[in-house]
Amino acid sequence: MSRHPWWKDAVIYQVYPRSFCDSNGDGLGDIPGIISKLDYLKELGIDAIWLSPVFKSPQDDNGYDISDYQDIDPMFGTLADMDALIQEAKKRGIRIIMDLVLSHSSDEHRWFQAAKQSRDDPYHDFYIWRDGEPGTPPNDLQSAFGGSAWEWVPEVGQFYFHRFSKKQPDLNWENPKMRRALYAMIRWWADRGIGGFRLDVVDLFGKIPDQKILENGPKLHDYLREMRREAFTAENLVTVGEAWSATPAIARKYSNPDGSELSMVFQFEHIVLDQQPGGEKWDLAPLPLVQLKQVIRRWQKELEGTGWNSLFLENHDLPRIVSRWGDDGRYRVESAKMLAMLLFGLQGTPYIYQGQELGMTNARYPLEDYRDIETLGMHRQRKALGHSEEDILRSIHAKSRDNARTPMQWSGEKNGGFTTGTPWLKVNPNYPQINAEQQVGDPDSIFTFYQTLIRLRKTNPVFRDGTFRLLLADHEDIFAYTRTTDRAQLLIVCNFHGKQIENPLETAEKAIACNYSGESVPGKLRPYEARVYLR
Repeated sequence: MSRHPWWKDAVIYQVYPRSFCDSNGDGLGDIPGIISKLDYLKELGIDAIWLSPVFKSPQDDNGYDISDYQDIDPMFGTLADMDALIQEAKKRGIRIIMDLVLSHSSDEHRWFQAAKQSRDDPYHDFYIWRDGEPGTPPNDLQSAFGGSAWEWVPEVGQFYFHRFSKKQPDLNWENPKMRRALYAMIRWWADRGIGGFRLDVVDLFGKIPDQKILENGPKLHDYLREMRREAFTAENLVTVGEAWSATPAIARKYSNPDGSELSMVFQFEHIVLDQQPGGEKWDLAPLPLVQLKQVIRRWQKELEGTGWNSLFLENHDLPRIVSRWGDDGRYRVESAKMLAMLLFGLQGTPYIYQGQELGMTNARYPLEDYRDIETLGMHRQRKALGHSEEDILRSIHAKSRDNARTPMQWSGEKNGGFTTGTPWLKVNPNYPQINAEQQVGDPDSIFTFYQTLIRLRKTNPVFRDGTFRLLLADHEDIFAYTRTTDRAQLLIVCNFHGKQIENPLETAEKAIACNYSGESVPGKLRPYEARVYLR
C-alpha cells in the first residue's frame, strides 16, 4: 500500500445536483442524471465526486437543512438511486463524497419535531435551548440570514438557537447522545460504500452561544478527534471541513498528518481579496495580484509537511472564476487554462466545480431571472439604502451565487442538453458556444487542458511532494513559483493579465504544458499565457 493517502494524489469534482443533469424532464438535475455522465467524468480523469447535499430536505437553504440524514430527497431520486451511483462510480474508479451538515438540522427533522413538544423529551437536549420571555431573547446574537438567532417556542416556553435560518435549529454538540446518533449515521453511509464526507461549517461545532463564541470553540478539536475515532472508522475515507474562520495555524490542527481530525479544510482567505476593505462581497474591487500571491504563499508554506491544502477557485457559492479573475470574452480559453495551471501546480488536492473544466462563465441575467435568496435579499436591502439599480446589478452580475448554479452546458441542443423540460434556473445563453460536446476530443479545448493537468499531477510526484517557492513576489502581472523535491523541479509561470509582457523567467527549456498552441514568442508572455516546465 502507498504510504500516501489516496486523496493526496486525487482530483475531486464537485457536482451541484440540481444543476448537473436532469434525467426525467422536470427541470431539476437528479442522481440518475449524474449516473448518465459518469463516463464523461471518468474521461476527464477525476478520482472522486463531492456531491452537494442530496439528503431529504424542505430545501429552505438548498438542502443545507436536512430533515432525514438517512434518506434521499425525492427531487433527486431514491436511496436505491444513491446506491446505484455509488456502485457505478466505483466501477469507474470514482469515489462519492457526501456533503454532511452537522452543525444544524432542519426544523422538520423528527428529532426537532420531538424536541419542541416537551422539555422532557429525550430529543429536547439534541438542540440548544435557553429560558426567557417572549420578545426578550437570551442575548443579541444575530442569525447569518438577518434577525435574532433565537426563536421562541411557546410549547416549551424556551428559545432555540439558530445560526442560520429559523428553519435550521443548531444541534447541541455538548450532548454525547446527539453526537453518537450522528456518528452512527456516518458509519451507516460508510457501510453503503461512501468514500468520504465534506463537513459544512465545521468550525461552528464547538459554539457556546451564551459567551457569543460561534467559531473555534474550546471543545471543537476534542469533538473532531472523537468523530475521527468513532465515526470515520472505515478505511481510506477522505474528510474535508468548510472553515471560513481557519488560519494556517488552525488548519494545521484540522489536517494534522497523524490523521487525528480531518484530511483537509476549505479556507477562504484568497476568495475575499476582490472586495473593498471592510466591505462585503458585493462591494467590488480589483483583485490585488501581489496580495493574492502572499496569501497563497502563506498557506503553501505554513502547511508544508504539517497539514494539507484544499485547492479551489470555484464552488456552488462563488462566481465563475474565468469571469471573476480572467477574461470571459476575447481571452476566455487562454485565461481559463491559465487559472487552471496556476491552481494545479500548487500543493494540495485540487477541486474542479462542474463546468469549470469547460470555462463556463457568469450569466449576467436581468433581475427577474435570479433565484438565489441571498441575491434577491441584497437587491432589496441596497435598493432601500438608495443604491442605483445599475450598481446593484453590476455586483449581482459579478458575485451572485446563481452564476455557479446555472445548468451544466452539455451540448448545443435546447437548454444546453441539461433538460428536456423547463430548467429551474435559466441556462446561460452562451451554451451553443460553450458546451462539453464541443470540447471533448478537441486538442485545444479547456476540457483537454484539464485532462493534461490531471495526467501530469498523477505521473509526477513533485506535484504532490515539492516544496513551494514564490518567484517575482512584487511583480504586478506575473504569478510564478517553483515546486522542488530532491529529484525534480516544477517551474510555473503565469501572465495573470490580458496584455503581452516581458518574461524575466525566459528559459530555453521546452514547457511540458502551455495554454497556447504553437511556438512561444521569445522573451515575451502573451496575454494570460501560462507555462509549466519540469526539470
